[in-house]
Amino acid sequence: MMKKVLVIGASGGMGYAITSELISREIFEVVAFARTRSKLERLFGDKPNISIISGDVFNTDELRAVAQDVEIIFHAMNVPYHEWEAKLPVLLTNILTVAREANARLIAVDNIYAYGRASGEKVAEDFPKQPHTKKGQIRLRLENMIKESGVQYLIAHFPDFYGPHAENTLLNETFQRVVRDQKTVFVGDPTIPREYIYTPDGAKALVELSLRDTAYGQNWNIPGVGVITGNEILQILRRCGYSKGLTIITKFMVRMGGLFNPTMREVVEMFYLNETPVILSGEKLARELGTIPLTPYEVGIVTTFNVMKTLG
Repeated sequence: MMKKVLVIGASGGMGYAITSELISREIFEVVAFARTRSKLERLFGDKPNISIISGDVFNTDELRAVAQDVEIIFHAMNVPYHEWEAKLPVLLTNILTVAREANARLIAVDNIYAYGRASGEKVAEDFPKQPHTKKGQIRLRLENMIKESGVQYLIAHFPDFYGPHAENTLLNETFQRVVRDQKTVFVGDPTIPREYIYTPDGAKALVELSLRDTAYGQNWNIPGVGVITGNEILQILRRCGYSKGLTIITKFMVRMGGLFNPTMREVVEMFYLNETPVILSGEKLARELGTIPLTPYEVGIVTTFNVMKTLG
C-alpha cells in the first residue's frame, strides 16, 4: 500500500528535491503544495503518483484540506529573512495544528543557524545550541515548538544548499551569472573552505530517514561531501567553459546594500558563517543509514550548471 505524503514548499530548492525523490521511490502518493500552481505544473506536471495543489500555508483551512489522510508531512517552506520573526512561528503553528489533526508525522527541513558559532570541530547533533544571532534564536524557538507539540517529528539540519531549482541560495547568483556569461560574484572570502549540500543528496538521506521508525523524535545532521572554497568552485565552472572574472561580495558591501534592501540588512548578521563556517558531522547519519549520499562537488556543480543552462 502506498504511503500518502505532503510536501509543503514543493517548488523550492529542497522541496523540489524531496518531491522528486519521493516520486522516484514509487511507494509514495505525493501531494505537492506551494503557492504558485504554474511553477508546480512546470516542475511536476508530467510526473506520476502526484497531486499538485496550490494554496496559502497561512490559511489553516486550505492546509487542513491538503493534509487529509497523509501519513508524513515534509515541511520545506521558507520565507524571506526579514519576514522570519513575524511569519515563521505562524507558519509552523499551522503545520503543527494540521499534523496533529491528521495524526501525521512531521519532517522539518532546518539549517545550521541554531548551532551558533563553532570553534573549528565538526558539529554533531549534541553540540550545544547557543545561537548568538536573531535568526539563530528564531530557528531554536521553532525547534522547541516542534518538540513540545506532541507531534511525531524528525528535524534535519543542512548546510547551504545548491542543486537544480535551488534558487534562494548563496551559490545561485554565482551560477546564474555564469549561465548568462557575465562576470560572476561570490559572497565572502573565496579562500575559506565551506560546506554545501547537493539537494538531491539531502533529499535521498531525508526520505530514507522518513521510512525508519527509529529516526523520529530526533535531530539529524545531513552533511555535504566535504568542504570547498569559492576559488575551487570557480575552477570547476571554468572547466565548463566560463572565462569571465569574479567579484567578491564583502561584509561591507552587504551592509551598504542593506541600506536599501531589507533582505540584505538581515544577511549581515549571518556573515559570520562565511568567515568561520559551521561544518556538520555525519557520523550519526552514517551509523543509521550505513552510507550517506555524497555527490562530488565537480559532478553536482556541473549538473546544476547544465540544468540552469537548459532552463535559460
